[in-house]
Amino acid sequence: GKPVSLAGQVGEPGADIAPPPKTTLAEIDALLAQAGTDKSKILMATIWLADIADFEAMNAVWDAWVDKANPPARATSEGKLASPDYLVEIIVVAAV
Repeated sequence: GKPVSLAGQVGEPGADIAPPPKTTLAEIDALLAQAGTDKSKILMATIWLADIADFEAMNAVWDAWVDKANPPARATSEGKLASPDYLVEIIVVAAV
Protein backbone atom coordinates (compact mmCIF):
# COMPACT_ATOMS: atom_id res chain seq x y z
CA GLY A 1 0.00 0.00 0.00
CA LYS A 2 0.83 3.65 -0.15
CA PRO A 3 3.00 4.91 2.74
CA VAL A 4 1.38 7.00 5.46
CA SER A 5 2.96 10.43 6.00
CA LEU A 6 2.12 12.22 9.24
CA ALA A 7 2.38 15.96 9.56
CA GLY A 8 4.69 17.18 12.30
CA GLN A 9 3.40 16.19 15.73
CA VAL A 10 4.33 18.51 18.60
CA GLY A 11 2.59 17.06 21.67
CA GLU A 12 1.92 19.10 24.77
CA PRO A 13 3.79 22.36 25.30
CA GLY A 14 6.08 22.15 28.32
CA ALA A 15 9.29 23.20 29.96
CA ASP A 16 10.83 19.70 30.21
CA ILE A 17 11.86 17.74 27.13
CA ALA A 18 10.66 14.35 28.41
CA PRO A 19 6.86 14.91 28.66
CA PRO A 20 6.40 16.52 25.21
CA PRO A 21 8.04 13.66 23.27
CA LYS A 22 6.05 11.10 25.27
CA THR A 23 2.77 12.80 24.35
CA THR A 24 3.98 13.34 20.77
CA LEU A 25 4.86 9.66 20.42
CA ALA A 26 1.49 8.63 21.89
CA GLU A 27 -0.21 10.81 19.28
CA ILE A 28 1.90 9.20 16.54
CA ASP A 29 0.86 5.75 17.82
CA ALA A 30 -2.80 6.78 17.66
CA LEU A 31 -2.54 8.29 14.16
CA LEU A 32 -0.67 5.27 12.81
CA ALA A 33 -3.33 2.97 14.27
CA GLN A 34 -6.06 5.03 12.56
CA ALA A 35 -4.18 4.53 9.27
CA GLY A 36 -3.97 0.77 9.83
CA THR A 37 -0.28 0.61 10.70
CA ASP A 38 2.04 0.98 13.71
CA LYS A 39 5.51 2.09 14.78
CA SER A 40 7.09 -1.18 13.65
CA LYS A 41 6.45 -0.03 10.08
CA ILE A 42 7.95 3.46 10.34
CA LEU A 43 10.34 3.94 7.43
CA MET A 44 11.74 7.38 8.32
CA ALA A 45 11.47 9.79 11.22
CA THR A 46 12.53 13.43 11.31
CA ILE A 47 12.84 15.09 14.70
CA TRP A 48 13.18 18.82 15.17
CA LEU A 49 14.30 20.08 18.58
CA ALA A 50 13.94 23.69 19.67
CA ASP A 51 17.27 23.23 21.48
CA ILE A 52 19.79 20.60 20.35
CA ALA A 53 21.00 20.47 23.97
CA ASP A 54 17.90 18.28 24.52
CA PHE A 55 19.27 15.63 22.11
CA GLU A 56 20.26 13.11 24.81
CA ALA A 57 16.97 13.48 26.70
CA MET A 58 15.05 13.06 23.43
CA ASN A 59 17.08 9.95 22.57
CA ALA A 60 16.22 8.37 25.93
CA VAL A 61 12.50 8.84 25.30
CA TRP A 62 12.80 7.74 21.65
CA ASP A 63 14.84 4.63 22.49
CA ALA A 64 12.27 3.53 25.07
CA TRP A 65 9.45 3.93 22.51
CA VAL A 66 10.85 2.83 19.14
CA ASP A 67 10.33 -0.73 17.89
CA LYS A 68 13.77 -2.16 18.60
CA ALA A 69 13.34 -4.95 16.03
CA ASN A 70 12.47 -2.43 13.29
CA PRO A 71 14.15 0.91 14.03
CA PRO A 72 13.60 3.43 11.23
CA ALA A 73 16.12 5.75 9.66
CA ARG A 74 16.06 8.98 11.66
CA ALA A 75 17.34 12.52 11.35
CA THR A 76 17.41 14.95 14.27
CA SER A 77 18.15 18.64 14.02
CA GLU A 78 17.61 21.93 15.83
CA GLY A 79 15.18 24.45 14.43
CA LYS A 80 12.69 27.15 15.33
CA LEU A 81 9.29 25.54 15.80
CA ALA A 82 5.88 27.12 15.17
CA SER A 83 5.54 28.27 18.78
CA PRO A 84 8.13 28.90 21.49
CA ASP A 85 6.01 26.59 23.69
CA TYR A 86 6.94 23.62 21.50
CA LEU A 87 10.19 21.83 22.30
CA VAL A 88 9.99 19.01 19.77
CA GLU A 89 8.30 18.17 16.47
CA ILE A 90 8.34 14.67 15.00
CA ILE A 91 7.47 13.72 11.42
CA VAL A 92 7.18 10.08 10.37
CA VAL A 93 6.54 8.10 7.21
CA ALA A 94 5.29 4.53 7.70
CA ALA A 95 4.38 1.60 5.50
CA VAL A 96 0.85 0.24 5.74
